[in-house]
Amino acid sequence: MLTLPNLLTLSRILAVPILVFLLWKPAPWDYLITFVLYCIVGITDYFDGYLARAQGKISRLGQFLDPIADKIMVAAVLVMLMASRKADGADPIIQNWAVIPALVILLREITVSGLREYLAELKVLVPVSALAKWKTTFQLVALGALILGGAFPDQPWVHQVGVVSLWAAAALTLVTGYDYLRIGLKHMD
Repeated sequence: MLTLPNLLTLSRILAVPILVFLLWKPAPWDYLITFVLYCIVGITDYFDGYLARAQGKISRLGQFLDPIADKIMVAAVLVMLMASRKADGADPIIQNWAVIPALVILLREITVSGLREYLAELKVLVPVSALAKWKTTFQLVALGALILGGAFPDQPWVHQVGVVSLWAAAALTLVTGYDYLRIGLKHMD
C-alpha cells in the first residue's frame, strides 16, 4: 500500500546508495551535498511516522520498512564515515576510539533486528521506547555532524559534536539493546 508515509520511508531506502556514492571519495562540496541529503532523509524519518499516525494510515508495510530504512541508512553511513577521509585528505572521519561507538551501534542494530524477527514469529510485539527514540536522535545528530565535519576539517568543533553525540548514541544503544534483550529472553526456552 503506497501511502505518503510509506513513500517517505521508501525514499529513505532509495537515498542510501546516493549517500554511499557521495561519501565514496568525497570532495568538500560532496560532503555538503551529502549533509543536505542526509538532513532531508532524517526529516522524512520523523514525518513518515507522524503522517501515518495523524492520517490513520499505519500499515504493516510501513511498520516493516521503517526500522529497515533506519538501520540500513545508519549502517551505510557509519561504514562510509569509517572509510571516508576528511576534505583535507587527512584522517578518516570516524577513527581511533570513535570506532568503538560505531561498532556498538552496528552490532546492536543487527542483534535487535534478529531478536525482533524471532519475537515476530512468536507474535510478540516489541514497541519502540522513548529512550530508543532519543538514541535515534543522537545517532542522526552524530552522523550529520560527522558528515558536515568532513567538509570543514578546519572547524574541529563540528567533528567533536559528532563524536560526542556518537558516544551518547552508543550508550543509549546499549541500554535500549539490553531492554529489548531482556524482553526477548522472557520468550526463549
